[in-house]
Amino acid sequence: MYTEDTIAAIATPPGIGGVGIIRVSGAKSFSIVNSIYKDSHSAPLVERQNRTIQYGKIYNPHENKVLDEVLLLLMKGPHSFTAEDVVEIQCHGGMVVVREILKLLLRQGVRLAEPGEFTKRAFLNGRIDLTQAEAIIDIIEAKSEKSLEVAVHQLDGTLSHMIRTIRESLLTLVAQLEVAIDYPEEDIEELTMEQTGEAVRPILENMEHLLATANRGRLLRDGIMTAIVGRPNAGKSSLMNALLRENRAIVTDIPGTTRDSIEENITIEGIPVRLVDTAGIRDTEDVVEKLGVDRAKEYLEKAQIIICVIDASKPLTEEERQILTEAASDHTIVFLNKADMGSQIAVADIAPLGEFSMIAPISAANGEGMDILAEVTKELVSGGTVNQDNQAMLSNVRHINLMEEASEQLKEALANIENGIAVDFVVTDMRSAWEKLGDITGDSVRESLVDELFSRFCLGK
Repeated sequence: MYTEDTIAAIATPPGIGGVGIIRVSGAKSFSIVNSIYKDSHSAPLVERQNRTIQYGKIYNPHENKVLDEVLLLLMKGPHSFTAEDVVEIQCHGGMVVVREILKLLLRQGVRLAEPGEFTKRAFLNGRIDLTQAEAIIDIIEAKSEKSLEVAVHQLDGTLSHMIRTIRESLLTLVAQLEVAIDYPEEDIEELTMEQTGEAVRPILENMEHLLATANRGRLLRDGIMTAIVGRPNAGKSSLMNALLRENRAIVTDIPGTTRDSIEENITIEGIPVRLVDTAGIRDTEDVVEKLGVDRAKEYLEKAQIIICVIDASKPLTEEERQILTEAASDHTIVFLNKADMGSQIAVADIAPLGEFSMIAPISAANGEGMDILAEVTKELVSGGTVNQDNQAMLSNVRHINLMEEASEQLKEALANIENGIAVDFVVTDMRSAWEKLGDITGDSVRESLVDELFSRFCLGK
């Protein structure tokens, strides 16, 4: 699983920029970089002060020519990100020079790093745990300030600490029970089943408390899918443009202009929102438009927020009644659009058709609706507030699934206690829960899972 190869990769995005960075990590980092580096000092890099920046030139010893002026950042293990000797070469940000320096390093005996291998080495060397490693991906992929905050809280070890505390409590309890089972002749105080149940319940409560954060954490991490639905020419595309504050969707008086879904991302109150403008829902013989209508109906099923746009300048149609009935839910907003043109539909006409989060007259052409969407978004995420309270939060689907499985195992243990099942079965359930929690932090994770997780990282990270 772990190799002692010295690895290197480009750590900056491809393209032209002010600075290009090549990261080198491993036991031979200093000696290999030293073989292609020259400056005014005679001391080799390995003898120079740790955590310093050196100025010099990278040259090709095989052709005896200078490639670029560079800065070297020296970090000796174990006080580096990977807990190994690390050298970062900072050169000019041209595509050619960065690649030429990397090619030169490979020629000197360095191996090209695999995706995520630097972070993987940090994990294998005990520098970070698995939840912190996954938080690095979340920081890179953060869609908003709030999703960034969730990832940063995970990176600082808050979640890991809570999970390890739960695991330690479980392990202590399991150890007491197993000692009593394995050494019945010893004078060891045994836990009764009643005492065991009393000890398990607060542990389960802590796990359920974490699971209660899962919905909010997932929404902040992945964003809220918001589908805009309605009949053709109701003003869906105008609303989309108003929310985005740009002309993203084509707006015409011709019904059926939008034939496929248009997706854009915005941030509302720090929460990532994925806006989807769908095709107008109506009966049609047009094959292409029908595909768009079918896709719009699919979004009705999977969207976390539905914005149903009704043309209030005309009487409510039977087709609109059907759309409203299908879309009705506690996360559906009904916008009575074109209110500035004289409304022929009142809130009282809509309310009997189902449960809705809000029914409001607006004018998409005048840019209305954002405040209402923001209010519903905040309510969906956290009961009306999106303020972070620095608590640990489950946001990663893998973590949520494992926590749910561990919780079920403890519930099974409690059921066995209440039903008078043998203590061996209770211990088996508790140990299984302990192992599931270890899979979250990486304390008992499989090698194949580690390889799969780190393959999601980019090169150079």
